[in-house]
Amino acid sequence: MAISSESMLYIIAYDIPDNKRRTKIHKTLCGYGAWTQYSLFECWLTRRQLLELQAKLAPHLNKDRDSIRLYPLCGACQSKAITIGGSPPHDPITVIL
Repeated sequence: MAISSESMLYIIAYDIPDNKRRTKIHKTLCGYGAWTQYSLFECWLTRRQLLELQAKLAPHLNKDRDSIRLYPLCGACQSKAITIGGSPPHDPITVIL
């Protein structure tokens, strides 16, 4: 995802108890940013991308049971992030021969 001057960093955390819905949410978020923790993404989004993402997530949510939180951060805050412990999760790498 290209970062522009109009983009803002969003930390997106989700708590989805259903495996099928959680997988759909995860796959949707993979198209918008970096998977950094098991239920957390870091996404640089323009206002338009943010609205588009929210529209794509909504049909997969059970509003009584699921929760997605989007935290906007300034770009300078990203460089101040502190990571303690192991490496972040990795999506499998697909090699097509």
